[in-house]
Amino acid sequence: MSDLLYSEEEEALRAAVRDLLTDHCDAASVLARIESDTPHDLSLWKALADGMGLAGLLVPEDRGGQGATHREAAVVLEELGRAVAPVPYLTSAVVATEALLACADGDDLLADLASGRLIGALAVGLHTAPGAAFATVRVDGGALHGELAGIADAAVADVLLVPADDGVLYAVTADAVTVVPQTSLDLTRPLARVTLDGAPGRRLGDAGPAVRRALRAGAGLLASEQLGVAEWALTETVRYLKDRKQFNRPVGGFQALKHRLAQVWLETVSLRAAARAAADALATGEDTDVTVAVAQAYAAPVAVRATEEAVQLHGGIGMTWEHPAHLHLKRAKADSIALGTAGAHREALAGLAELPAP
Repeated sequence: MSDLLYSEEEEALRAAVRDLLTDHCDAASVLARIESDTPHDLSLWKALADGMGLAGLLVPEDRGGQGATHREAAVVLEELGRAVAPVPYLTSAVVATEALLACADGDDLLADLASGRLIGALAVGLHTAPGAAFATVRVDGGALHGELAGIADAAVADVLLVPADDGVLYAVTADAVTVVPQTSLDLTRPLARVTLDGAPGRRLGDAGPAVRRALRAGAGLLASEQLGVAEWALTETVRYLKDRKQFNRPVGGFQALKHRLAQVWLETVSLRAAARAAADALATGEDTDVTVAVAQAYAAPVAVRATEEAVQLHGGIGMTWEHPAHLHLKRAKADSIALGTAGAHREALAGLAELPAP
């Protein structure tokens, strides 16, 4: 196995992304966005995708990208998770991009996604686990008909990658479909219902392998986003408990709270190991299915517990809309069913390890 520690280049990338997010994605602005009709921050996306070239990390240089690996993309997702940034990085720069990388055609689309000129979305429900069955639309006379639900970031996608019942993945422009918002717990990653009524589609390649590859990469790198969410929760809770006083002493000095925070720290550093292993496995192609399943089986409960503790240990202020704790809790809860639940990944892992349940 490779060295899972962060390289100097990865730490420099983290610092650059964190500086940008500190300046342009503070909690107050994220809250203001989700209360508006346009939760996505497209100016921040432009800075990340166009200004820093981060949308093309997974795309080889000869196909219009940066030629980096999943390890670098994982570092970006850690920081985006920490800030709960309302940008379509996971959906466009990871999932849609990986689907296109698996297709014979569509290199022009791939280059457009890599440069940030276009935003892409794979039209598969966000809840779908790698290897699970997914909904398709009907092909009739070269046009696409049907409805697909739970599509993340469809509201800002310029192009949708749509699997059809003939086994082909089609590219469909956003102006050819109807996108209706669905109620989403996590308002920073909105879901939508996409309706195709005779939409023209461009053939890209086989849908099955493309969707499997895209969802596997998405699930593996989602663990890094969940790590960022958990790390924020731990860091902010420790900071608050050092400052908050009760009976004239810092609340963080009470042993019961120390034990709770120690447990969160232990689980979070374990999650970091699992997430780094998943990113490295995606980059090297070694034991990828197993490592991704392990990371996702572990990540969801840790991120949810860390953010629940943040809400509780912030006391009264943690329950308010103005405090960002609820943004992180909702992202952690939504991520816990995104790209397969922990239970689905445990089941997949059991099959991969030939240890089926009795």
